[in-house]
Amino acid sequence: MPEKLTPKMILSFDFGDKSIGVACGQAITRRASPLKALRAKNGQPNWDEVGKLFKEWQPDLLLVGNPLNMDGTEQELTLRAQKFAKRLHGRFALPFELVDERLTTAEAKQRLFEDGGFRALQKGAIDSESAVIILESWFEQNADRLNQLT
Repeated sequence: MPEKLTPKMILSFDFGDKSIGVACGQAITRRASPLKALRAKNGQPNWDEVGKLFKEWQPDLLLVGNPLNMDGTEQELTLRAQKFAKRLHGRFALPFELVDERLTTAEAKQRLFEDGGFRALQKGAIDSESAVIILESWFEQNADRLNQLT
């Protein structure tokens, strides 16, 4: 089995029907930052906007949150998020990984509330903060792999 690519720039997505949270992260620093969430219609973003993100950030790995039930089973949204990941791969020819995103929305709301109160709890901000948490979780899970960069 070929060795996994050790990425440098990563884009992370928190898939949703109306909004798709986005975050970018640098593997060397292991820091993630929220980007503006993408509006979506039935889970379909404006692919031109996605293309602009890819052109600006030039990622070499994509992460998509895998929305599982608390018991680890799949739900309808799980299959749609996986389909979204495959579409990203098909359109941009970049590798992707699915990341368990259980409880990321609750954690994102807590972080945003602590930083800015109720005013900070806007849908797009929550979704992009969830994408940050997905990326941070991936950094933690892949620490050995990332240590090769330093």
